Amino acid sequence: MARSVHVVTAPAQGKEATRERILDAATEVFAEKGYHGAAVDDIVRLSGTSKGAIYFHFPSKREIFFALVGRLAGLLASSTEEAIASRHRGVERVDAALQAVFRIFSKHRRLAKILLVGGVGLGPVFDERLLALHARFAQTIQSRLNAAVGDGSLPPIDTEMVAYAWLGAVNEVIVRWLYTGQPDPLERALPALRSMLLRSVGATVREEAPA
Repeated sequence: MARSVHVVTAPAQGKEATRERILDAATEVFAEKGYHGAAVDDIVRLSGTSKGAIYFHFPSKREIFFALVGRLAGLLASSTEEAIASRHRGVERVDAALQAVFRIFSKHRRLAKILLVGGVGLGPVFDERLLALHARFAQTIQSRLNAAVGDGSLPPIDTEMVAYAWLGAVNEVIVRWLYTGQPDPLERALPALRSMLLRSVGATVREEAPA
């Protein structure tokens, strides 16, 4: 029996490239003007596409915004998974994931601003999406903490409560940076925060060599 082979056609590739160009432009527009100040026409001009092309990919401005939230969430998920792949003990994986999150936010400041600042006041629909995103990352943190408790690198703790406390601490540091630009660069906050978070769960903290 012949094996079916899926071929990505040029038009499909072109559509994906257009979608990514629209999202790149929307990142700039939303970060500069905020959600309410941004207009689809601004995204059209910056992306070099048409309004028809934008509405082909996204039914509304809100859906463009949500797509950007999903883009950052995907970057965070893939980067943390890559960071922990070579680590074996649970606490080392927790540590590596924390450092990966800071690297991604630092590298993608405009996306971070959209997610953590730009969505304020957008109403229940966005609040539900943001709450679900927070829950997703808290569960990721909790699973790493559970593994660390399981392999004995952490003492028994309430991993769910700790996960949300850690998420809140990281969120506050990053939001302050987005509003004030401090610390500059963002990674300057990591050693103190990392030490505080790891010590809060009884982990032994060792200094990381500079990247």
